[in-house]
Amino acid sequence: MNSLAKVPVTVVTGFLGSGKTTLIRHLITNANGKKLAVLVNEFGSEGVDGEILKTCADANCPEENIVELANGCICCTVADDFIPAMEQLLSRPVRPDHILIETSGLALPKPLLKAFDWPEIRSRITVDGVIALADAEAVAAGRFAPDPVAVDAQRAADDNIDHETPLSEVFEDQIACADIVLLTKADLAGAEGVDAAKAVIAAEMPRRVPVLPIVDGAVDARVILGLEAAAENDLAARPSHHDGEEEHEHDDFASVVVDLPEVADVDALVTAIQRLAREQNVLRVKGYIAVAGKPMRLLVQSVGERVRHQFDKPWNASPRQSKLVVIGEQGDIDEAAIRSGLAL
Repeated sequence: MNSLAKVPVTVVTGFLGSGKTTLIRHLITNANGKKLAVLVNEFGSEGVDGEILKTCADANCPEENIVELANGCICCTVADDFIPAMEQLLSRPVRPDHILIETSGLALPKPLLKAFDWPEIRSRITVDGVIALADAEAVAAGRFAPDPVAVDAQRAADDNIDHETPLSEVFEDQIACADIVLLTKADLAGAEGVDAAKAVIAAEMPRRVPVLPIVDGAVDARVILGLEAAAENDLAARPSHHDGEEEHEHDDFASVVVDLPEVADVDALVTAIQRLAREQNVLRVKGYIAVAGKPMRLLVQSVGERVRHQFDKPWNASPRQSKLVVIGEQGDIDEAAIRSGLAL
């Protein structure tokens, strides 16, 4: 690559549990020879997604090219975290051909795009495109209020509902900023669900963009890399609920890190996580579990009551430590109840 050419950056955004990490794992292992680097932004102090990605590092995306930022949303910590991290990746002995940024599920992409105009990096990188992931089954179920008439009726019926929920605004901002929308878990939604989800997204989009159903993050890298969108120069076409604000807050959400002993009954843990989703309005749980008698660590990820788990790699020299990150909306999340609910 010409050293004067800008390095393309793809921003991967999407709601909690929409499949961003799964997509990036697929891209790392199907990069068509491109040398990749990845910047992972977690919500909360414990990095899980970065660890998952490091398990599939290879010659084209070595482990040192995977950088984690867990101090908060990168669009809120630009000077302290985002700019130094980008400079770190750009200063690698072998400069990456392409950089992937996995935002936290709560991030608003537009403020991040504005950060690409910072003097330290604006002449060196460009936003190749913004890829928004949306859970097809969840969108088809109408969880993001696509019908303004229905929302108005709900507001009229309940004096406590006088604005859109924070989750709705995050979803709409991510969709509005996208160059391509990927409908994930299309197999769970089915053909009718995918069509319904496409209709919801079309109603939210300020402009026409491709909407593609995918399963398990499988999409040809040539479809989503190399868009040359220069999105940092196209902000006016990407409206946001927060346009005109100096910054946005993430005080609507909170996370709790729970340390657990070895778990003997995985099914009981799954049941406990599902109960927390129902009773404590927990949005997301992710982490690693040490299972009694098993040499491999158990990766646990949940969205609402949908819990997925798999053994991903041996503990080896790593300490056998069970740790879960629990994310919910501020005010709904009860730390004591969560810790009690996970005490098996």
